[in-house]
Amino acid sequence: MTLFGTDGIRARAGEGPLSSENVHRLGLAIGKLLRKRPTLFSTKPQEDVPRGAVLLGRDTRASGEPIEAQLTTGLMAFGNEVWSAGVIPTPGVAYLARAWSCALGVVVSASHNPAEDNGIKLLSPEGFKAPDVAEAEIEKVYNDPNLHVPNQSPTTIFRRVSNRTEEYVWFLSDQFGGSLSGMKIIVDCAQGATSSYAPSLLQSLGAKVVAINASPDGQNINKNAAVLQPELLVEHVRKEKADLAAAYDGDGDRCILIDETGTIRDGDHILAACAQDLPPGSTVVSTVMANYALEAWLKERNISLRRTPVGDRFVADVLSRTGATLGGEQSGHILFLDASPTGDGLLTTMRVLRLMREKNKTLSQLCAGFVKSPQALVNVPVREKPPLETVEPISRAIREAERGLAGRILVRYSGTEPLCRVMVEGPDAQQVQRLAQSLAELVKQHLG
Repeated sequence: MTLFGTDGIRARAGEGPLSSENVHRLGLAIGKLLRKRPTLFSTKPQEDVPRGAVLLGRDTRASGEPIEAQLTTGLMAFGNEVWSAGVIPTPGVAYLARAWSCALGVVVSASHNPAEDNGIKLLSPEGFKAPDVAEAEIEKVYNDPNLHVPNQSPTTIFRRVSNRTEEYVWFLSDQFGGSLSGMKIIVDCAQGATSSYAPSLLQSLGAKVVAINASPDGQNINKNAAVLQPELLVEHVRKEKADLAAAYDGDGDRCILIDETGTIRDGDHILAACAQDLPPGSTVVSTVMANYALEAWLKERNISLRRTPVGDRFVADVLSRTGATLGGEQSGHILFLDASPTGDGLLTTMRVLRLMREKNKTLSQLCAGFVKSPQALVNVPVREKPPLETVEPISRAIREAERGLAGRILVRYSGTEPLCRVMVEGPDAQQVQRLAQSLAELVKQHLG
């Protein structure tokens, strides 16, 4: 069985790789590898990695706790120590795994997917996504018919460490390092993992907080979430006369902002704003989805944009290899590698608020002059994912559309959902929308 996609394992909870039996088997495979090759999960395997505990965290889905329990049973069968942090944002697990010298971080979450889905993400001892080679080795052991529970059960330790996760909150607070007294901030927690973190964090810094979608019940995660539909927050900002609104996804690694005028600020805007703190000659890393206006904005400031394939793991990889510190995705995964190894919605909020204070500007003022090129993105549900170049009607239509467009077209499959994403960008908004819809209809006709 193939387990890992572009962002860990993701499926309908209780089915396929997330059935009880298969999750337990996954725990056995990971547990066996941890005992035999503890450095396998490190992104710096040449260094001596201590044999630490496995740190588990999850989002608010009802299926999260039983999946965690099944994983734990498998991990402990080979004598691994397991610590449970309970409900916590993914970047919280990444931060604490590194701070506590853990052998591995594991997050049970399907990010922005609906409540009936779930997933499993593996994080290295350094807090990055686990290396591809580790995922390949797990699949090899998982598919080995001789994988079984050891005859003699070793001594194991299980600890609940949810009472220690305030260390992550202290880290976030330090990233702002001041007072938010006098500010009104709206947070949309998507009924997810930030629900018990974002409101209290901002209140502790002195802000007046209006919390939306912060009462998770296990079934409502990402329902009507503004991170997926940011226009839902616009009227809230205007009605409350808020200084800022922040929307997070279910596991808290993404952030979309709404400024005080009610204008939506996505990952491109956030990168443009935060790049103003970089010295000339710096590099910002983003993906092929980044709007061309970001590249032009940075170039005017003698800052280069380096593009990667879609996925924050690719952004993190280039950042770590080049020494650059700022990167992210249009979708709201923003990385500040000088502070954290992964995208973090709460950290993004703290850093933007800090920049607003240091520059004595509102977010709209920080983004003044940054105007995105017209861009249309259409998501098309698909039943299969053959290479697009092999579907002649679609590939031919893309070639023909590119010839008549003074811009660019990107058609690709989602790595986590049964979707094909059609993106068109160019100077003429009407042409961009028309081409995007036309190509989307063609994709639907042949693959939907």
